[in-house]
Amino acid sequence: MSESLQAKPVLVVDFGAQYAQLIARRVREADVYSEVVPHSWSTEQLLAKEPSAIILSGGPSSVYAEGAPRLDPALLEAGIPVFGMCYGFQAMVQALGGTVAHTGLGEYGSTQAQVSDTSSTLFNGQPADQSVWMSHGDSVTEAPDGMRVTAATSGAPVAAFEDDERRLYGVQWHPEVMHSTFGQRVLENFLSKGARIEADWTPGNVAEELVTAVREQVGEDRVLCALSGGVDSAVAAAIVQKAVGDQLTCVHVDHGLLREGEREQVEREFVEATGVDLIVVDAREQFLSALAGVTDPETKRKIIGREFIRAFEQAARDVVEDRGDEEHPVKWLVQGTLYPDVVESGGGEGAANIKSHHNVGGLPDDLQFALVEPLRTLFKDEVRQVGLELGVPEAIVWRQPFPGPGLGIRIIGEVTAERLEILRRADSIAREELSEAGLDREIWQCPVVLLADVRSVGVQGDGRTYGHPIVLRPVSSEDAMTADWSRVPYDVLATISNRITNEVSEVNRVVLDITSKPPGTIEWE
Repeated sequence: MSESLQAKPVLVVDFGAQYAQLIARRVREADVYSEVVPHSWSTEQLLAKEPSAIILSGGPSSVYAEGAPRLDPALLEAGIPVFGMCYGFQAMVQALGGTVAHTGLGEYGSTQAQVSDTSSTLFNGQPADQSVWMSHGDSVTEAPDGMRVTAATSGAPVAAFEDDERRLYGVQWHPEVMHSTFGQRVLENFLSKGARIEADWTPGNVAEELVTAVREQVGEDRVLCALSGGVDSAVAAAIVQKAVGDQLTCVHVDHGLLREGEREQVEREFVEATGVDLIVVDAREQFLSALAGVTDPETKRKIIGREFIRAFEQAARDVVEDRGDEEHPVKWLVQGTLYPDVVESGGGEGAANIKSHHNVGGLPDDLQFALVEPLRTLFKDEVRQVGLELGVPEAIVWRQPFPGPGLGIRIIGEVTAERLEILRRADSIAREELSEAGLDREIWQCPVVLLADVRSVGVQGDGRTYGHPIVLRPVSSEDAMTADWSRVPYDVLATISNRITNEVSEVNRVVLDITSKPPGTIEWE
């Protein structure tokens, strides 16, 4: 990423909040660049980033709990605009000498707030009564000196305060969630009126900066792009191609874990749209042999990641040999890593390692390429906007997410050619019916999972069967950081179930996963 793209970011200090990444997204929706950083960073580290503003997130702790994160008062004296939310709000109060008390009047969920000054910086142009999303046990009972109280609720006499002179602001609720009806307006008022930040984080500017950054990073070297056919790798490839042109060779590895017709779509749609140099590697036997007997999901991911890299290394040697260009060897490997991938893989101090992601975890220690990850700071919706800006076809830009390890992590149990074929047919039916129902844009994605190590009793053709269950996992999300199960119409679900059990003889039961994220992840493995 170029220095200009990262110049003076809004830093979201994560106090362990469920919604820290969502805050960052909301800031970007206001056309302002943001980054999430851990609360363990010192004031010196934060200021070294030259932030245009700092947002303090919520968190699960009480400010009185032993070991609870503390806020250095020096940060509030540095002249940087600061906005505290929920726990961050109370941490500001504590650092500035106000009073946070155990009032016994905790508030959780939708709450009515009364704004006392609708002309203030945060609440300018908003109604005096608004619904906000609360999640607090302690309450601020006395605002710090110099702070003007601008909102209250029945359980929080000081629910918002503002100090325009020091440019310090805070609210007790979560403005970043959609349940706070004017939350985005409050956040945008802080950014534009309180912090006085210019809104210039737009797809056109971002695309231009990303292309420039890749050009500076790669120089004259040759580049390989891991092209899966999904939106992430396609947009990453489009960025790199615009940056370095024919220095780029795209490699599509057919590892046998693809969905039905996916290899053909990559060869046809993407090449026709972009004209890139594409090599297709048939590695189906290689991957199946490596996965034989393996059932542990993390081991599967690591094996698939390792075999991917080995395939790319061979492709790199082939590219050099074919072109006879020893002076410009293939040095770089492009991957479509996104910001949620980095966060979920523990990419940052204090982040929980939920899984080793296909783009971030599982790479071998002796990796022979340096990585180019132009999308590493972007959320999925931003990737799509950049893709459209670069002319990537809409059919690819709006394709539902599909994991790099493919169907290998949608088979619970050992991966075999027979099981892959069962899942491939079931997946194709589900995708076809969801598309026929016009639900492609409404559903973030719909993993179809084969419980290969589970058998269930059924009746088919007047006979008793002992077949596999298939799980449908339709989810709705904005960025995959959080998700809810999609309320697919019953008639569509019925059609999918009937077709799968009729057309895929090895399957005699279809079930629906209605778990949100958290606590579940989107993929089963």
